[in-house]
Amino acid sequence: MIAGGGDGWEKGRRFYCPMPSANTPVPVLLWLAPMFMAFEIWQLVRAERLVGVKQIERGQDPRGLGPGERTAFCWILGIVGQWLWMVGLVSSRFSWAQAACMLVVSVLGLSARRQLGLRWCLVVLTLEGAIRIGMMVSLLGLVWRRL
Repeated sequence: MIAGGGDGWEKGRRFYCPMPSANTPVPVLLWLAPMFMAFEIWQLVRAERLVGVKQIERGQDPRGLGPGERTAFCWILGIVGQWLWMVGLVSSRFSWAQAACMLVVSVLGLSARRQLGLRWCLVVLTLEGAIRIGMMVSLLGLVWRRL
């Protein structure tokens, strides 16, 4: 629709405004953002402990040590849940831009970690996590402005 129809197009403008209109409902999935933000912070802390600078300086390969079975199970469950959450957010007009950015950053981070050596793995993980946390903060800011 054009001219205030609620889809982001504004009368007399030739560009699409990415901000959702005031009558766009807030997706229920966005209420899970604080939980996934806490998971992302936990993941960064665990990654630092497993693939930390001290491990790299000692010359140890942390992939051989690995976390325990319960920790690994929870970690994998959290990652799969976060991916499903991001894919679910892409379908919403309210959150598609941030969710698409988080998905792209995750895919690029995964491919970079597979190509780069162990020394750069922690740098890529930290940068990837910081961008995803920033996108979650942006989503929470959108929700807060709607309340």
